[in-house]
Amino acid sequence: MAELSIEGEELVLHLSKIERVEAVHGDLRVPLSAVTGVDVLEDAHGAADMVGLKVGTRIPRVTEVASVRGGGKKIFAVVHHDTPRGVQVSIQGGRQDGWIVGCSNPEALVATIRAGLPALGSDTPQVP
Repeated sequence: MAELSIEGEELVLHLSKIERVEAVHGDLRVPLSAVTGVDVLEDAHGAADMVGLKVGTRIPRVTEVASVRGGGKKIFAVVHHDTPRGVQVSIQGGRQDGWIVGCSNPEALVATIRAGLPALGSDTPQVP
């Protein structure tokens, strides 16, 4: 299962071996300074169901491990049937405009990431 972590000055999205094959790429990294927001998603599948598959594996509402496009944005999504809730990371100036990551405890993950972001901090309102 995919995992988000802060390593030095970067936010890293670690993919499992199977997810790497499905996504057709390896782990993703962005500088913490490029992260403009991180939010809990009650329905990570719904957020990932954007129009247009670029590359990867996608069975809507079941599994998304793919780059998707919609609304003028390119999002990398990694959401499975057993992790329907998740986290949305907004990114400025990266290869993608954001990441959608399914996880079992999105509230804890959001708190951890926000605490590590210099511009946001744990009490700062999110940028839309």
